[in-house]
This record gives sequence, structure tokens and C-alpha cells, in this order.
Amino acid sequence: MNGKGRFRIIARDMATMARRGVLHTRRGPVQTPAFMPVGTQATVKSLTPEEVRATGSEIVLANTYHLFLRPGLEVLETVGGLHAFMGWDGPILTDSGGFQVYSLAQLRDVTERGVRFRSHIDGSLRELTPEIVIELQMLFGSDVLMPLDDVVGFSESDERQQEAMARTHRWLQRSLHRFQELTAAFAEEKRPLLFGIVQGGFDPSRRVESAHFVASLPVDGLAIGGLSVGEPKDLLYAMLDATAGELPDDRPRYLMGVGAPDDLWRAVAYGIDLFDCVLPTRLARHGALFTPTGRVDITGARFRLHTSPVDETCDCYTCRRFSAAYLHHLFRARELLGYRLATIHNVRFLQRQMETMRRAIEEGTFAAHMERFLSSYEASTALTSSDRLVNG
Repeated sequence: MNGKGRFRIIARDMATMARRGVLHTRRGPVQTPAFMPVGTQATVKSLTPEEVRATGSEIVLANTYHLFLRPGLEVLETVGGLHAFMGWDGPILTDSGGFQVYSLAQLRDVTERGVRFRSHIDGSLRELTPEIVIELQMLFGSDVLMPLDDVVGFSESDERQQEAMARTHRWLQRSLHRFQELTAAFAEEKRPLLFGIVQGGFDPSRRVESAHFVASLPVDGLAIGGLSVGEPKDLLYAMLDATAGELPDDRPRYLMGVGAPDDLWRAVAYGIDLFDCVLPTRLARHGALFTPTGRVDITGARFRLHTSPVDETCDCYTCRRFSAAYLHHLFRARELLGYRLATIHNVRFLQRQMETMRRAIEEGTFAAHMERFLSSYEASTALTSSDRLVNG
């Protein structure tokens, strides 16, 4: 097993670490840098698969923890896997559930064997081990699998962060062994991919140690985990700076749980290739829409008589078809269509940013485009860095 041939770099930006590539999955290529909309429970909230595809999305993310609890393995096996179940024929990356166990589960007990926890849905006692998580994702039919990791929050002690990193490394070795057993008979082009997760908390030296360890294993991609767990933004960037440069060039780099437009630009400049986050869909349901100058609150009175689209530069279905005044009305009336239209816009906004980044890297103008975007985009603090992959 070696995923180096499944990722190809097409172009590099000379002023930053940004790179333009293609990740080849068994269900088709993914152009990178790429943003993955979050379909936590087998749906990108409120959108059909066709609507998701129309935003420019090539790959979506679903979550093992949620699918394990509901609808459950019996349903997914009966219907023929996750792709058939949700009607999406493109690649799917499934997260391991480590973050959800940390953030949602009741009475969790982390041991060397794995994690025992009580479901946040019905209180039933459940267990996830590195091996079980791989087996579940294989049965789902996932195209990119993530191993179980020991996730800790920003406020945890230095000792606990060290322990979590070491355990994540040991769990990764077990995950890799089980994955290799289950995929031994697969032709290379039909084999799903397994990424490893870099941890280390908020100590740069641990981040470097973890990056070197994960990169030494024959995993197909390298994920940076344990961020977006409540830390200040400047600390997130410091850990990203410490980590990204230590990762080898030959495999895709995935920053987990980050998706604000300004963060995407900065992270791509560090050489990150893949992203996921609930931010665009969750903000949309609260009436917060992305625009080139920052997020706006569509429920605000200034939009009541606004007859133009919320973003006149946007080519999404919402902006091509409806005025900001109409969206304002839908949200004020609490009409469900408003949530859908806002979600279409926000996801498309991020995909347009990714398209611009890819084109700019190819043209050698990434740094200039990033400076132009960041100078006009005013980030809001409506949600914090801790709002990660709990519910899309």
C-alpha cells in the first residue's frame, strides 16, 4: 500500500507553499485545493445531491460516529452502502468519529483498546476501536477513510495532550494493519484510501514529532487534526506553520474542521490541499451569508427592500434567481426554502474561492489574489473556531 501515485501536483505558487493538484479516488478525481461540504448524517443539510454537485463540489464528507448510531450498520448494509443510501455517486470521505466522541458523547472512557461512550441520542453504551472504525468505513463503502484518533480540547493539560498524541500514533498503526488486511485483494485503482492524522496539541515540537511519525507510515494522505477545538486563531496558524512544512510533498494534506473563507486562503498558502467544515451550512441556517466583503445577516432591515442579489458577483442558483429582499422575507417568515437557498449560496461561495485559488496557482498569481481577497473580506466572529464537525 502506497498512495503516492494517487496524488499528483500540477502547479506550485513560487511566493507561498500553495500547490495545485489532483487526488485520484476510486470514484473519480478531486481537483485540489478542495473544500468538502459536510454531510454528517448522509446529507449536506437541506440540499439534494444534484444541488451539491451544482455548487462545484466533487467530494463530500460523512461521519462514522453519526452513521454508526443512526441509521446504523444494518440499514447501510441492506441498501448497498453509503453512496446508494444518500444518492451521491462521487467520492466520500468519512471521518472516524473521534471528534464527535470528544464533543458529543456522554460519559466517554478512553482506553488503549478504544473509546467506550454513551450515545447522545439514546444513552446506549457503545464502543469504537481503531479496528471497528476501519471495518465500519469499509462497510459504508467510503472512498477515503480516517483512523480513530484521541481528540483533546484546547484547555486540556500538556500531559493529556502528549498522551493523546502517543495513543493516536498507536491507534494509527492498528488502523493501518486492519486496513491492509481488508484491502489486500483490491486492485490499486479500486482501493479506498487511508489517511493518517497528525496530533500533538498546541506544542510545536510535538506537532513536528507527530508529523514525522505519521509521514513515516504508508498512508495515502496526511491530515492535521486537533485544531479548531476552541483555540485562538493566531494559535491555529502557529500550529499550522509548525506542522505543514514538516509534511512530505508527495501526498495530500488535509486540515480538518476549518472552513472560513479567510482561513481557507491562508491555509492553502501553507500548502494544504483538502478542507471540511460545517461553517457554510450552519451559518446559512442562521441567515449569515458569505460575500466578498464579509458575512452579512440577511435578516437585517437593510435587506428588506434590497432588490439585487445578496452577492452580485455570485453565479449560484440563489443569486441568479432571487433578490436579497426575497431571502430576507423567507428568513423573517421562517420559511424552509430560505435555509436551502442560503446553503446553496454559502457552499458555492466557498467552491468559487477554491476555483479561484486553483486558477491563480496555475497562473502564478496566488499571492496577489490572496492579498486582494483578504484586504476586502472582513471576517465575523459569529461562530468560533470550536464550531467544527458536530452537526452540519
